Parts: sequence; structure tokens; C-alpha cells
Amino acid sequence: MAKATAEVAKAPGRKTRSGSAARLALMALPVAFFGLFFAYPVAAIVERGLRVDGIWQFGRIAEVLGDSGIRHVLWFTTWQALVSTALTLLIALPGAYVFARFDFRGKEILRAVVTVPFVLPTVVVGTAFLALVGRGGLLDELWGVRLDTTVWAILLAHVFFNYAVVVRTVGGLWAQLDPRQEEAARMLGASPSAAWRRVTLPALAPAVAAAALMVFLFTFTSFGVVQILGGPTFSTLEVEIYRQTSEIFDLPAAAVLTLVQFVAVGLILAVHAWTVRRRETALRLVDASLTARRPRGAGQWALLGLVLATVVVLILLPLGVLVERSLDAPGFGYYKALTGDDGGIFLVAPIEAVGNSLRYALAATLIALVIGGLAAAALTRRAGRLVRGFDALLMLPLGVSAVTVGFGFLIALDEPPLDLRSSWILVPLAQALVGVPFVVRTMLPVLRAVDERLREAAAVLGASPWRVWREVDLPMVRRALLVAAGFAFAVSLGEFGATVFIARADNPTLPVAVARLLGRPGDLNYGQAMALSTILMVVCAVALLVLERIRTDRTGEF
Repeated sequence: MAKATAEVAKAPGRKTRSGSAARLALMALPVAFFGLFFAYPVAAIVERGLRVDGIWQFGRIAEVLGDSGIRHVLWFTTWQALVSTALTLLIALPGAYVFARFDFRGKEILRAVVTVPFVLPTVVVGTAFLALVGRGGLLDELWGVRLDTTVWAILLAHVFFNYAVVVRTVGGLWAQLDPRQEEAARMLGASPSAAWRRVTLPALAPAVAAAALMVFLFTFTSFGVVQILGGPTFSTLEVEIYRQTSEIFDLPAAAVLTLVQFVAVGLILAVHAWTVRRRETALRLVDASLTARRPRGAGQWALLGLVLATVVVLILLPLGVLVERSLDAPGFGYYKALTGDDGGIFLVAPIEAVGNSLRYALAATLIALVIGGLAAAALTRRAGRLVRGFDALLMLPLGVSAVTVGFGFLIALDEPPLDLRSSWILVPLAQALVGVPFVVRTMLPVLRAVDERLREAAAVLGASPWRVWREVDLPMVRRALLVAAGFAFAVSLGEFGATVFIARADNPTLPVAVARLLGRPGDLNYGQAMALSTILMVVCAVALLVLERIRTDRTGEF
């Protein structure tokens, strides 16, 4: 190893040139994918809205932003996202620690359960919380308290929806941190809190920042939750874009708001990339199966109890409402109705949405892993502004209106050789756009923790870039890769904003089927929506449970 490292040091020019070429090669496919299936559709929408008879109407930007109602929407969108992110971190970080460091009965099942809310369509999340905090809900019946049309209902629903982002993103890295480093600090005289603050927290900072960024972007673009729980009082930028597009038919105003959202998200990602880059260092990672142990002492058992109580109240209670509503009809009537005529909403029985969603999600996961894996590998090699801009590009789909992306697909991808409107691949492509950022943000902290000298030594000894990845990186990031696959599959199952525009009536996905059923009056339609939502929960829980079993098999690698 020392000889190989010395040889690398003798040829810095060769290392720099080969590293740059490898980075550009890794970036090529992700850049092409995002350029074709993200930038192009969004640009098509903006052009359609702001260019009339070949002349750009930039005066509409000042006109729209000068509206006091729009300014109020922008202010509410920003501060509720900040508060939602802070609350989610506050409530979920103890859960991340418990899942990373504690070993207890039912851990794998519970980890799958806390991820289920993340795949639910936001309209279903909003409906579940409405049943809890709205008129006639659980709080209203027990204590006469109603929280619907208040900001608290929105904030709690956002925490419910994003709890798994923090638990799995931060917990995934936390489980691999060597606890002996913190123990060594305590042996040298540091208190438990000081050791955690000075040793563990700096190591976790990239994962915490990545989780906070994802939560902020999801709440900044919140749509279904705000539309249902906020009523006419509260409106986010995403809700306003949808209203301008589908209700008022003011495409220029929607284009302006899309640009505002695009610029805001770009600035946020730039600040994130600059701050995180300063904190990332090489970490000492160990087998995750060796760091978890049974809770010891009253304090640790109390922490475990607190986390379990949080999961019951915050996660299981809303999910239980959905299940209870789906069983209101005697003899599983709502479930039986899913196999018959849907009354003209779809061209097929609603139950077929289950198979469609699974096929689409598997295809989207494969696409997201390929694109996200290549992107994460390119970002592992730190460089200048080009790579930082590439990093920001990968996160933009989380912060740009899914309504805009979906509508843009219909407008931009409608002519040969890219006439994909009738192709089944259009839905997985839209879903993969949201899955790729999760793959990148999950894998990147672990990839950057790998000692660069190992890669350099392997390259000097004759290994190709592919073999370096297979022999050096892959064994260390295998667990992160599976976590990333789970996230990509989950978000693909629950993606709604873009899919609702492009999913055909003869091939609906579960979220689209649920939304369309909820949009029709009648107890039967509502009950079928709850039944499909329950099926979606079960499918997700089973898939995630299988993932947990694989990740913790006897090999100890996962």
C-alpha cells in the first residue's frame, strides 16, 4: 500500500487528468437524463407561458410578484417549510439514534412501518389527519378540539410524512459510525454530551444536512396536505401553481411562480453544497450489525419508550384511521368493490392499479439507482464549480413543482423522436426524477467517507475505474445502496404530482386511483379510496420489511 501510494504521489498530473476524465464520464449519463427529462419539460412550460407570438413577456414577472396575495403565499411557503423542518429534526433524531444503536424485538417491522407514511399520496395524508383533527375527528370527539384550517395541522402532517427521511438518512450513517471513537473521548474526560457534540455530531453533520434539505424541499413544495388541511386560509407556492394552471388557466402566472420556485430552490441548494462541503471528512465506518445493542440503564429504556410512543401517536394512529375507514362496509365491501366496475373513473378495475404501481416503481427504482449511483460516484471526487453545480442540479426535482414537470412532459415529449405520451416508460421516468436525489443524498456521505488513498492505490496497481468501484467502494456502500433502493422504491410508489398528468386511464397508479376516487362524491368512492390506501400501505410495508431482512442477514454486510 505504501509503495502504491508513493507511486501515486510521483504522478500528480496523471492522477488529476485521469480523475477529471473519469468524473466527466460518470456525469455524462445523469446530465443527459436530467437535461432531457427535467430541464427540457420545465423550459417548455416557461416558454409556453411567457412567450407570446415569439416575444417574451417579461413584464408579467413584475406584475405577478407585485400582487400582495402572491407575496403572502411566498412568505407562508417559506416559514412553514422552515418550521416543519425544525420540528421533524427535533422529533425524528431520537428515532434515528434508537434505530441505529439499539437492538430490540420487532425493530425491522417498526423500521418498515415508519417509512410507510412517506409513500402515501399527500392527499391521503391530508385526509387521514382531517379525520383526526377535523370536524367529527378523534380530537373533536374526545376533547372538542379542532385543528383543521390551522397551521398546526399542516405542521404535524409534514412531520408524519417526513419522519422516515430523518430516521433512515441519518440513522443509516449513524449505525455505521464506530462507537469506540466516542467512548475514547469519554475515557479522556469528556462528558457524554460533550463527547457526542464534539465527536459524533460533526461526523453526522452531512447526513443531518442532507435529511434537513430533503425535508425542507418536500415541505416547501407541499401540495396535497396544505390543500386539504389548510382550506382557503393557507396556500403554498405549489398549491398556487396548481390553482393558476387548472382553475384559473393563467399559464403565464404559473410560469412566473415556477421560475420563482426554481430560483429559490437553486439558492438553497447552493448554500447547502457550500456548507456541507466544509464539514465532510473521512469517517471510520464499521459493520452496522456490530454497533446495535440492547438498551442499558433506565435512561436508554426511557428513550426507547419515548420513541415508541411517538411512533404510535404520530405514525400508527393516522394509519389506523385509514384502515378503520376502509373496513366501514360490512364483509370487506369496499375491497370487493375494487374488483368490479368503477363507475367510469377508469377503464379498468381499480384493483389493477396495484400491479401497475409495482411495475412502475420497480422500473423507476432501477433507473434511479443507475443514474443516482453514477452521480454519487462523480460527486465523491471533490472538485470546483462544475461539480457543485452538478450536485445542485440533482436536487432540483425535489424543489420544482411536480405539477409543472408532469404538464411539461405532455407538452415537450409529444413529437418524434421523443413522442413518449403513449409509452409506459413515461411514468417511471417521472418517478425516477424524484428518486434520484434520494439515492445520491443517501450514498454520498458514505462514499465520501471512503479513504481516497484506497482508490488511488487500486488504480496504480492497474485496476480499471469499474474494478475500483466494485472492489473498493461497493463493499463499503452496499448497505447505503440498499437503503437508497428502498427510498427510491418508496417515493416511486407514492409519487402523485407529475404522475396524475401522465398516467393513462387504462394504467392508473395507486396514488392517482386514490385521488380520483376521493374527488368523487359518495361513501362507496371514499371507502374504495381508503381501501386502496390501505393496500398501498401493506405493499410498502412488506417491501420494506423484505429490504430490512436482506440488510440484516447473516453475512452482516447489509
